[in-house]
Amino acid sequence: MTALSQTEIANWLALYAAAGVCCGIALMLSVATSLYDLYRERAWVGLKSTSDVLRFLPITWWRWQKCYLLSTPVTLLIVGSFAATLSWN
Repeated sequence: MTALSQTEIANWLALYAAAGVCCGIALMLSVATSLYDLYRERAWVGLKSTSDVLRFLPITWWRWQKCYLLSTPVTLLIVGSFAATLSWN
């Protein structure tokens, strides 16, 4: 197995940084979207008992996960496009 060149190491670090930035943006947007949806629906109004709260938490988690996972194709497209512009000599 051959060692990576300095250019390849720099490219991989840049790709990881780009993926991290895209995931951070997706995280912020998905949290904001989920909170907005919860506020718009006033989802907390029906929470009358502990069992209601215990059912509300996984539903809220799934709502956030769905928003976050929908960003995956966009993140892959952005990072893949960025990788295509790098010189991999």
